[in-house]
Amino acid sequence: MLPRALHTLTRRTSLAPILLAATARAMSAKADLRYVSKPASDAANQAVTPAKYPRELYPEIEAHDSGMLSVGDGHSLYYDVSGNPDGVPCIFLHGGPGGGISPRSRRFFDPAFFRIVIFDQRGSGKSQPNAAEDLQGSLVENNTPKLVEDIEKLREHLKVDKWGMVLGGSWGSTLALAYAEAHPSKVRTLLLRGVFLFEPEEVDYLFAKGGTQGQHPAAWAAYCNYIRDTSDDFEAERQNLLGAYWKRLTSDDAATRLAAASAFVGYELSISKTFVEDKIIRECLETPSQLVPFAVMEVSYMLNAGFMSRGQLIADVGKLSSLERVCISHGRSDFVCQPVSAYRLSEALGKLKVPCDLDFVAAAGHSDTEPGLVSSMVTHSDAIRDLLAK
Repeated sequence: MLPRALHTLTRRTSLAPILLAATARAMSAKADLRYVSKPASDAANQAVTPAKYPRELYPEIEAHDSGMLSVGDGHSLYYDVSGNPDGVPCIFLHGGPGGGISPRSRRFFDPAFFRIVIFDQRGSGKSQPNAAEDLQGSLVENNTPKLVEDIEKLREHLKVDKWGMVLGGSWGSTLALAYAEAHPSKVRTLLLRGVFLFEPEEVDYLFAKGGTQGQHPAAWAAYCNYIRDTSDDFEAERQNLLGAYWKRLTSDDAATRLAAASAFVGYELSISKTFVEDKIIRECLETPSQLVPFAVMEVSYMLNAGFMSRGQLIADVGKLSSLERVCISHGRSDFVCQPVSAYRLSEALGKLKVPCDLDFVAAAGHSDTEPGLVSSMVTHSDAIRDLLAK
């Protein structure tokens, strides 16, 4: 792992900007599935016709306010606000890093009760610069302390006294914890999905030492084979697979960048759901504005240990003692973020006497599109609503 002092990779690496015009031809190509493993069989077609669960997402709603917020360092963040303009403020923190938001992000909250805020983090989605258009600009001061500051700037801009709920999934759970520990007086409750604490063993398991190959051998093999097939010295590069991906993701060649992003993101998407839907993988790999930030930001943060000190989130968990409740939804079959991380967090919160509701969801993996996780998250969201309404 690289030291936390390296708050921005642009200070130590010479990177050529990625210009949208320069990659237009590659961006119009079909999804590159050469290094995406074949999904497991799904004879019941549950990827398309899933089992029914007690709760589903709230209906689609439109934003009643949106804008771009300049947060410094050349970054402007896209945000929008929906739901009850006079409701209890809540905020959705997307995963990745680099995953971005969508209108679906609003639907985990009761729109009659909550004032719902969603935003694209630095380098992602509609925020500028986007990593697919300007890699160098997107990475300037793109690190966890700065993202925590951005949430505070957005809170102040929207004149929010404190967040009734902060919802974060996967990387978003990491950021939610980091934010709540930095600003405990500004958060009443947390709702977390797929907890990731950014411990070294979590990073190694997922991207360095093949921890996923026990359940997903073909996916891990494809992840490694992309580097093998594009390497002059695979024996050396296999010792640092994340570094090898970073080298290709920051290549001067647009086709190399997109191929590396497709292999990297394809690997993660192929292990993220219990029932994998090819259509979802294809859509992501065919959308460079989503694909490139997802790959670049995730590798950047993984190489830099999340821009946090080792064990920081558990070491600082005492700062969360004033939280009114923490709810956690975690797939029992989550092979991206291991269930043990959610358990460790719940145990640490229990020692603080913070009310914590940990729900391990059977027949669910990592993605917040899985119906079991959706039901768990909306159930938790409603429970927090009822608590805040008292």
